[in-house]
Amino acid sequence: MTTREEVARLVDHTLLKPEANAADVQALADEAGRLGTFAICISPNLLTGVRLPDGVSLATVCGFPSGKHTSATKAAEAAESVAAGADEVDMVIDIGALKAGEVDAVQADIRAVREAIPGALLKVIIESAALTDDEIVTACRAAEAAGADFVKTSTGFHPAGGASVEAVRLMRATVGDRLGVKASGGIRDYDTAVAMIEAGASRLGLSGTAAVLDGAPA
Repeated sequence: MTTREEVARLVDHTLLKPEANAADVQALADEAGRLGTFAICISPNLLTGVRLPDGVSLATVCGFPSGKHTSATKAAEAAESVAAGADEVDMVIDIGALKAGEVDAVQADIRAVREAIPGALLKVIIESAALTDDEIVTACRAAEAAGADFVKTSTGFHPAGGASVEAVRLMRATVGDRLGVKASGGIRDYDTAVAMIEAGASRLGLSGTAAVLDGAPA
């Protein structure tokens, strides 16, 4: 049975609201320490100065939330973030290019970021709710071919929605045990979090982490 502590250790405790400030980020980091989460995930311009509790990693985003940035811009943003202390980078693909069948361009975009941050963990956000099943498989294969470490469902900002159990299951089936799978977007209760893990998620992106974990059985 999955325990509260086990779920917590899979969580990227996330704050990506545009109105977030340095004090909010520090409060997030402090809470992550109390909750026992794996990482915090914050915007690139708030990386510098945050004091991390022991055992908490620092993640950020790249090309967020639309993915409609040039590869050079994404690569530079990712490199700057790692130089500022980020251990992990969650980049957004060009969803339009994927849906247009421009798989080589999508793969090259991911590879540009991969090559810019050789020492950091790279997660690739495919925005699964906006894709067909075939497109999800194609996106996951492109991410793997480009050297990504994880595929991730969602930004949490797309109107199509966030993570689903079905998408996570398909992503896991596609990447096997070779890559991680991060479920993110719309996970607001403990049962949903556990369902995502059972479907194959090895990391969860949560903004309401405390409320989710408080739903764990006694």
